[in-house]
Amino acid sequence: MVSKREGTMIHMVDLTSSNLITATRTPSLSDSRFKQRLVLINKHSHILTLNTTTRPIHLKMAAGDSTTANLDQNPGIEQKRIVIQNNNGEKLVGLLHDTGSKEIVVLCHGFQCTKEYSMMMELAFRLEKHGISAFRFDFSGNGESEGVFEFGNYRKEVDDLQAVIQHFTAENRVVSAILGHSKGGNVVVLYASLHHDIHTVVNVSGRYKMDRGVEERLGKDYLERVKKDGFIDIKSKKGESSFRVTKESLMERLNTNMHEAGLKVDQDCKVLTVHGSVDEVIPVEDASAFAKTIPNHELRIIEGANHGYTNHRDELVSVVLSFLKNNMHRA
Repeated sequence: MVSKREGTMIHMVDLTSSNLITATRTPSLSDSRFKQRLVLINKHSHILTLNTTTRPIHLKMAAGDSTTANLDQNPGIEQKRIVIQNNNGEKLVGLLHDTGSKEIVVLCHGFQCTKEYSMMMELAFRLEKHGISAFRFDFSGNGESEGVFEFGNYRKEVDDLQAVIQHFTAENRVVSAILGHSKGGNVVVLYASLHHDIHTVVNVSGRYKMDRGVEERLGKDYLERVKKDGFIDIKSKKGESSFRVTKESLMERLNTNMHEAGLKVDQDCKVLTVHGSVDEVIPVEDASAFAKTIPNHELRIIEGANHGYTNHRDELVSVVLSFLKNNMHRA
């Protein structure tokens, strides 16, 4: 633990091994607004806690990743913890960045991630800055939400998203856009193909060819092994059990057809796909496939960006904000 006093501000830094970086800062009375720039080189993953008295900022970092996050804390804007029940009776936990706008953008995280992922945080804060309310939440089985984590779960996550949208509709709010990263990108496109009540969708680095990437995660002969045993246990680099892939969840992943889903998206639903040109997880060709399939589609490739947009967050946020402001107010 390190404590340092600077004028009227006290910083205390605590480093412990983890995948979650938590930072909290309280400015002096004269500092009514500040911009906090965190350059996080997370080679071994640590918790960074700046203990003061204002609201916390949580940044979910992938091990071995390096991310620069620009976070504007906007005075007078409240974060509300909201719990929503899905169709299975499970509680979904989320945070509403409430600017007072009637319209809300819902942000959906990716595989093995949470609402605290730095990209979700940064998008929410930047939307705040432009007067747009944002809601980021944990899918069932992830983060603070109830439920069991599953490898597939695409349709269930679509149902979770529908429960969120129905909640805000009942509260006389309007979900005017949905955005998802990686697996969350698949979820928002699938939602648009099944339900036709959202007319602005942002797919950030979603996967088109669902059979790709499975062998890299599950190992060779995964189909034979899962058919024989009924499941595959995935272990961490330390050899500890990370999660179990059941035959049902694996087959759901393999049978999810994003081509068919794209064709079923309404013409009056505008979809933006953003992808990094050097994405190491999902090939950039998948973005082009979405562009060829979805009727009303805009494609933006960010040169040099990886899957997490580690060094290209500003470009990502700029593209997303421009698209949302141009499209989310359409009837």
